[in-house]
Amino acid sequence: MEARRVGRSGLIVSRLGLGTMGWGRGTDTDDAAAQLAAFVAAGGTLVDTANVYGDGDAERMLGTLLPDVARRAQVVLAATTVGVGGGRRALITALDESLRRLGTDSVDLWQVHGFDTGTPLEETVSALELAVRTGRAGYVGISGCTGWELAAVAGWAGAQGGPLVSAEVEYSLLERSPEESVLPAAAALGLGVLAWAPLGRGVLTGKYRHGTPADSRGASSSFARYVNRHRAPGADRVVDAVVTAAQGLGLAPLTVALAWARDRPGVATAIAGARTAPQLDAVLAADATVLPPEIVAALDEVSGGPAH
Repeated sequence: MEARRVGRSGLIVSRLGLGTMGWGRGTDTDDAAAQLAAFVAAGGTLVDTANVYGDGDAERMLGTLLPDVARRAQVVLAATTVGVGGGRRALITALDESLRRLGTDSVDLWQVHGFDTGTPLEETVSALELAVRTGRAGYVGISGCTGWELAAVAGWAGAQGGPLVSAEVEYSLLERSPEESVLPAAAALGLGVLAWAPLGRGVLTGKYRHGTPADSRGASSSFARYVNRHRAPGADRVVDAVVTAAQGLGLAPLTVALAWARDRPGVATAIAGARTAPQLDAVLAADATVLPPEIVAALDEVSGGPAH
């Protein structure tokens, strides 16, 4: 699998990342182990997790698998802290808790999610700098931000000696809003983009075109609202275009949607999560596909026009 540099940093990641959002909630230990083994065997390195996935169960599960299923050195471990505010003490405490669950002294990339208007920006940035200075994190980034927030945090971080390397955003043919400000800001600042939900939360696979499969995330009480975010008016036209393109190329819709997001300018990696090992196999099989320029242009147009 192709390796890419995250922005202008020294951090190198696989161009497909393994998401763990469903681990502990629909994905059991055996399936998680099979996923991790297949991902590493395919040359994948970036494994993405967060403190809120399964209320910490995803991190615990990953922590038990790393010594046995894959060596720690084989994995670029990215951890995101969500929901603790922007205070330095709360962020560092949450990071330490994640490290304990993961069974490691440090993560390769630590990202803070969201923007806390109640906390001075420089305090949040000081937590990022502290994490790098104390060896808790090799690199730092932020997730779920606007372009101006990204620029502001990057400015403070550079001044404090803990420069950002990444911006993590939801990005797919059904979610192109990052092109308005986040992607241009990341490009100007030399940051790499980590694109999550490149399959439009599963909607771009076409599985929901004629209803909700009983074994899908859309039928799950834990994930229905997550999926339904993209089962909205206008989405059908985009999904139909993906399916049509896939049929013309002799590919699966999943492959088309994933290749589109993975190869957008500035994207270092596209993070795809799977409920089962066979679903991940389909994701990994898509890695070799490069879409023809005319297909990319057509998908750009139907989903809202080319990036600015």
